[in-house]
Amino acid sequence: MNEKDLPAAEKQLLLDKRYLKMAYIWAENSYCKRRQVGALIVKEKMIISDGYNGTPSGFENVCEDENNITKPYVLHAEANAITKVARSNNSSEGATLYVTSSPCIECAKLIVQAGIERVVYSEKYRIEDGINLLKKANIETLHLEV
Repeated sequence: MNEKDLPAAEKQLLLDKRYLKMAYIWAENSYCKRRQVGALIVKEKMIISDGYNGTPSGFENVCEDENNITKPYVLHAEANAITKVARSNNSSEGATLYVTSSPCIECAKLIVQAGIERVVYSEKYRIEDGINLLKKANIETLHLEV
């Protein structure tokens, strides 16, 4: 069977897996040593924003202190992608966020406020507050291992 002949749900699952794999590739841009996270915002099959965890623009590209603890001003991949789309002519309203790790509570708040409708993530974080908030806000969440 040709891919174009697949049912819509199977096509969407293939797309979800592909975008997640791309988010992993994007995560490789992160200078963080403890954990590299990547995020893509997709709307109507177009990537409208991307992000990875790291320091704010103009800061040194060092995410951890001498004790290997993440510096408090390091931005998460989701926050970077959302703020990047906010500075563009695009709108994240109705979009899907693909992220390599499940969002924390702070990123989940940004996701809700940005009008994102779906979140597809691969790695589960030990604290599920972010995912629980997204579900409470009726945002579709999908855990996919790629």
